[in-house]
Amino acid sequence: MFSVVPGARIGIYDRTAISLVHVWKTGKVGLGPALSIYSMPVCGPMSCNRVVGIAPGGHTQTDWYFSEPLGVSVSANLDWAGGDSRVLHGDWVAMVTAGPVWRFGGESR
Repeated sequence: MFSVVPGARIGIYDRTAISLVHVWKTGKVGLGPALSIYSMPVCGPMSCNRVVGIAPGGHTQTDWYFSEPLGVSVSANLDWAGGDSRVLHGDWVAMVTAGPVWRFGGESR
């Protein structure tokens, strides 16, 4: 997953994950480890700075198909962004995304 973080100064957050997935007719759910690479502006109470790094973490995603090919997907990622930063307080970064999903192809056997 590649995300562009909008704002006055654009940032990026790229995540790759390996998941164990359970699939049923109208959906699926997956869980596994992840590795994220990020470069984004972060502002604290007194200053703003660009934060850059690599973070190990965990990932989960669920897809639910309410119409044959069309559905909704929710993804959550929690990363450990260790290190010292004047603007990033704490060591954890969380990202939750949700949106429509389209299923391509036929049935798997």
